[in-house]
Amino acid sequence: MPFFEAVRLALETIRVQKLKSFFTLTGVMIGVMFLIAVVSIVEGMADYVENDFAAKIIGTNTFYVSRAPDFQDISDEEWRRIQRRPRFYPPAAQVVREALAGGPFRSAIENGNFSPAVVPGIRPRSVQAVATEANYFDIKQYEIAQGRAFTTQEVALGTRVVVVGSEVASYYYAGLDPLGRELRISGIPYTIIGVIAPQGSVFGFSLDRLAVVPYTTPLSRLMRPRGDVEKIIVQAPTREILADGEELVRGALRGFRGLGPAEEDDFAISSSESALSFFDELKGKLVLFGTALPAIGLIVGALVIMNIMLVAVAERTREIGVRKALGARRRDIIAQFLVEASTLSIIGAMIGALLGILLAKLIAAVTPLPASVAPWSLVAALVVGAGVGIAAGIYPASRASRLDPITALRQE
Repeated sequence: MPFFEAVRLALETIRVQKLKSFFTLTGVMIGVMFLIAVVSIVEGMADYVENDFAAKIIGTNTFYVSRAPDFQDISDEEWRRIQRRPRFYPPAAQVVREALAGGPFRSAIENGNFSPAVVPGIRPRSVQAVATEANYFDIKQYEIAQGRAFTTQEVALGTRVVVVGSEVASYYYAGLDPLGRELRISGIPYTIIGVIAPQGSVFGFSLDRLAVVPYTTPLSRLMRPRGDVEKIIVQAPTREILADGEELVRGALRGFRGLGPAEEDDFAISSSESALSFFDELKGKLVLFGTALPAIGLIVGALVIMNIMLVAVAERTREIGVRKALGARRRDIIAQFLVEASTLSIIGAMIGALLGILLAKLIAAVTPLPASVAPWSLVAALVVGAGVGIAAGIYPASRASRLDPITALRQE
């Protein structure tokens, strides 16, 4: 039988036996639907992390120097070992600056914590407080929508000024000009001198609930009671020389701390590549665990298709006998039933792919999770659908092909 004729017969069978065909398609449809949805969400998260998370949270062409590594999954034993490392103090930050002096790099101390912000008559809220230096605004590429950023002189003098995010400004001074007004952070009064343009959010976390102050003000001491530095952020003008900056800093700090050639670093240098490599590991786990349920659905779908095809063989015994009596070979019978099983499975996969796309879009609309449909996943869904149909149809097709034509023709 020609291939397209077998497909036409399979479609005719679906049209005539609607209820049976629906149950045949259901298992594959559900499995592929969840497969497309999971892959779309994971791919969307990957794009989001690379384009938004890395740029907004970490910074463009930047790396951090700190006591403990950022964005890495470390064991309890490793964490205890890290806690024995020496802390970063301003002299170490100066060593980093001197190592980068004369080059195109920019650096800034960064101490951060969530702190309560208060304005009389307004309900207090927690804000992301950052104590840093004047370079920080250029490194993070913050656009100042109102007022100005603080200067190097204000950092040197420890002036109590603050630049706030747009959400902080609109919450405490809705309908008013926030410039020149007071904002108390952890009980310390600061004068608002600037408002950062809206930054949006990352995974539902608002980047506009921000308050940036000079690190020489009392808030920094509240964050770091020992007087140490949480981290130093360094930015290169291009990604190509980012590694050069990391090696300059590594060499300078190792010399400053007297580390021998065989001793490992007692500090951490973290970049966007570190975060992305960590997410790549997480992405693999998400795909592995996220496809477990679809795999079960596909197995159930294959069993349903096999059972339905076995019933079809029993119902169509006389038809098979007639075809064999008219000269149909065994491979023709096998091909007919395999094409029918594959057609059913592929149609189920197509419907499941469409439902999976809709499910991914729905999840992206009602949750912070992003979704991005990967074209390869649609192709994979059709291939999987065909594979499930072929795998499920082999036994029924083989059984049909072995029927004796004389016995089959006697079947009522």
